[in-house]
Amino acid sequence: MITRILAAAALVLALGFAAPAFAQVSGTPTNPVSATATAEELELQKALTGGRIAGRGSIPDAQSANLIQPAGRDWRQFHNVTLTWVGGIAVLGMLGIIALFYATRGRVIIDSGRAGRTIQRFNLLERAAHWMTASTFVVLALTGLNLTFGRWLVLPLVGPEAFATVTLWGKYAHNYLSFPFTLGIVLLFLLWVKDNIPHARDIGWLKAAGGLFGHEHPPAARFNAGQKMVFWITVLGGTAVAVSGYVLIFPFFVTDIAGMQLAHIVHGVISVLMIAAMLGHIYIGSLGMEGAFDAMGSGQVDLNWAKEHHSLWVEDEMKKARETVHPGAKAQGAD
Repeated sequence: MITRILAAAALVLALGFAAPAFAQVSGTPTNPVSATATAEELELQKALTGGRIAGRGSIPDAQSANLIQPAGRDWRQFHNVTLTWVGGIAVLGMLGIIALFYATRGRVIIDSGRAGRTIQRFNLLERAAHWMTASTFVVLALTGLNLTFGRWLVLPLVGPEAFATVTLWGKYAHNYLSFPFTLGIVLLFLLWVKDNIPHARDIGWLKAAGGLFGHEHPPAARFNAGQKMVFWITVLGGTAVAVSGYVLIFPFFVTDIAGMQLAHIVHGVISVLMIAAMLGHIYIGSLGMEGAFDAMGSGQVDLNWAKEHHSLWVEDEMKKARETVHPGAKAQGAD
């Protein structure tokens, strides 16, 4: 009797375990409240949510349940195709312009030769703020370009292991150096904004192209129109890059996935455009123009260089110097 009872119990258990499998094989519809879903249910959800398909998650983050998100495909298309083209055209285009300019114009020299006397252009604080911003920007630019172009340009040269290591440390550098870069942007704005307000004379400077294609040197104050453009590109572009970058560093802290994707687009496009602009700035400030590097090197520039490129500023500085040496000279001249 006991043997028959045990056999019957075993048969019931076997039929119980076999039932789900039989139902699946025979095509029995899935229970709508179960953990699975039919193709029709997925298509319906896709139509109602604009293409997004979500499942069920057991962790607090509701984002983990998203299985398919169409906006993610759009972002991947942007990162892998659009940003690559924008960055390539901007950076390579600027390098081509620089090469063409150097081949046709050569180095912009001091027409009247060096005077042998110097005038202070930037003090220690200004130079320190500039170099902190510039050095961190170079690292940020290189590590950022690696994320966009590294798989095609760097990976084939160094191999997957070295590329993974370089990219990992580049990520750390990119994240942490963003803070001194942002501080530098703030300092440069506070130090130089009063000298970079657009002025009517800037139109004349732009018409003459700053004397880069000839020997005419239009009058300019402490910063000419070209330098003002670089200043505002740095301040406004740097601010946009910093803000969008912090949105990415601290994901979902202030926005949702759509905001994250928008921040990435803003960060990527403005960054490559800034890199292109800074390449031109670096060229003019070093190889492209004689005497220009001294302004951020020692802070002292040749007097003839200053007269040719910033004549109005030199006049103001000379006037201040005369008033310092002879405090009553201005009042006596008025009488």
